[in-house]
Amino acid sequence: MTAELVRGQNHPLDRTRLEIRIAAGGPVVAGATLADEAGGIPGVEAVAHPGAPRRTGIEVPRQAAAEHRIAVDLDALPAAVHRVSVLLALPVGVGGPAAFGAAAAPFVSVTGLDGTGIASYTLTDLGAETAVVALELYRRQGAWKVRAVGQGYAGGLAALLQDQGLPQAAELASEIQEAVRSGHARSVPAPAPDAGTGSRTDTGSRTDTGSRTGTGSRTGTGAALDAGPAPEAASAAGPVDYRHPKRRTPSPPPQPDSPAPAAPTAAGAPPTAAGAPPAAQGAPTGPVAGDAAGRTMDERLYNQVWGMFEDLARTVAAYRSAMDFAQSRLAKELDAVNADPRNRVGAAAGAARAAAHDKHARLAVQAREVLDRDLAQLTAEAEVVEPALPPALAAWSSPVWQGYRAAEEYPTAVRLGDLRLPECPDLRIPMLVRLPMDRGLWIDSGQPESSGSAGAHDDGFASAFGLDGLDGGQDADGLPDAAEMRRRAVDTAVGLAARLLAAHPAGELTVQVIDPAGAAASALAPLRETGALREPPAAGAQGVTAVLGELTRRVDLVQMAIRNQAAEDLPPDLDTAEQLLIVHDFPHGFDDRAVNQLRYLADEGPSVGVHLMMVADRAEAREYGPVLDPLWRSLLRITPVPDAYLADPWVGHAWTYEPSRVPEGSRVLRQVLGGLAEARRAQGHSRTRER
Repeated sequence: MTAELVRGQNHPLDRTRLEIRIAAGGPVVAGATLADEAGGIPGVEAVAHPGAPRRTGIEVPRQAAAEHRIAVDLDALPAAVHRVSVLLALPVGVGGPAAFGAAAAPFVSVTGLDGTGIASYTLTDLGAETAVVALELYRRQGAWKVRAVGQGYAGGLAALLQDQGLPQAAELASEIQEAVRSGHARSVPAPAPDAGTGSRTDTGSRTDTGSRTGTGSRTGTGAALDAGPAPEAASAAGPVDYRHPKRRTPSPPPQPDSPAPAAPTAAGAPPTAAGAPPAAQGAPTGPVAGDAAGRTMDERLYNQVWGMFEDLARTVAAYRSAMDFAQSRLAKELDAVNADPRNRVGAAAGAARAAAHDKHARLAVQAREVLDRDLAQLTAEAEVVEPALPPALAAWSSPVWQGYRAAEEYPTAVRLGDLRLPECPDLRIPMLVRLPMDRGLWIDSGQPESSGSAGAHDDGFASAFGLDGLDGGQDADGLPDAAEMRRRAVDTAVGLAARLLAAHPAGELTVQVIDPAGAAASALAPLRETGALREPPAAGAQGVTAVLGELTRRVDLVQMAIRNQAAEDLPPDLDTAEQLLIVHDFPHGFDDRAVNQLRYLADEGPSVGVHLMMVADRAEAREYGPVLDPLWRSLLRITPVPDAYLADPWVGHAWTYEPSRVPEGSRVLRQVLGGLAEARRAQGHSRTRER
């Protein structure tokens, strides 16, 4: 869970390879200073900035933009470095707010390389400051911590660097601003002199460290529209670069109606994105599957899909921001016309209103054109990536399942379903979770409320069901009835269990089921008949007690073995394979002791290979009161029908989740489970011969 810091608060760091993610209300310059134990900075060589982005153990972006990522490897820092201060400054001469107080408060978060949140800090109460020390990473008694600082400087970057103890503060500040202003440090084409075009250039650009900058800015596109550039000027920035961090292939080619590429830089050479070879070197011109960073193809594809998810989040955020800006500008101009009673009527007032509406329409069209261009690039990438996904990441409809063979190694991740946004309903991004899963799943079997209703679940998200194309078992409002929701929930659980089994090497995942009333017998048939369930589903209160007691004992024993480094002392009858427990129709058949055991398994199980999948009606579970809240919040909620309730960590979009469903009438699930059964039998025969 991410710690939300306030000014002056610190938090321990549990890893040494980090990313510092920055989101601001306009373009900012990001940098860092490396100080010794006494807080002193030896010289300019201890400052990472756009003109010199790489220092030992740290790399910062090369440009001014609304969003940044800074890569930090604490183990690689020089031994003398005890403090890393993260700096933000407003660029001079490239557009944007005149002070931090004139834009949305900057947000800074410290994450792992996989995006796992560690700590975050919103820099509130800034006013006339144009530079700020956002946070610092510091070493204390051999351990690293992060502290929220938020120290602002109205004197700008020079005053900040001087306060940090740098003798050449003024010269270095001038050098940094000149590098940003001239575009020499940019990894995207330098902006045209027009301020609006400069803002446009920031939208969607990236640093060579993999920063996804500007697309998700809530004001970047709005700033471009506010400047009112002509369409030809706005398009001079060129298409958005949609390469994931560390990608080595260039962006997709522009569509026939796309803007022309940017003009050459002052040096006379056409600008290229960081890491992309010139076209003259024969580089491919279209999207390529697996072009993200990673040691294996599975990991590269996972990172590429994750990058597509981030890109879609940010480009839609930019579009929504632009539309909000256009609407607020229209309202402001109409208010100005109506402010003076003497000018509310007449030809002049009518012309002013018409001009305001025309301007709003132009801005809306301009914003939609940018969005459509970005979506076209993402769609082209999705069409290449989807067919290349391995079984663990592929949809059930993918042909890759027809040639499925039991996995020999653990994959990077597994697919739970798809995600989409209302602005682009046809573009679906696979929802992938890393393996092993660090949290269980709650599949909500409760009956949904009417479409667009909010507060159906108390998990902090609005519940808005988009159920187009659902068949059968629906009430008068076109929503699934209670029985149909329960059926779909258990079908979703069976499908996800089959996916997890298929993702693991044969025999490395054991599935157990608790079905107190036996209500899921029909849905569980594929697991039972193919031998994926080694034991019949546990029924009744005795069955619930036995299974939960066995798994609780397993967690305790494995934890003790790990602590004492005595894995060889585990009982010989202990199943060392990872465990997946499916609990159906919860809370029926569970007493208080069983509920506490479930909470224990949800909290402690994932770290020792015990995973929980609950099929439950949240409304019925509320009968237990607050005792179940920790369990509910520790699990990842998914639904058996499309539902807009998942929020991304960057801009907070409500994503519509669609479960991974086996096509109607397809036997692919049974074929996969049958193949796993054969692999287990072959594995057993091989072990017998070895003996």
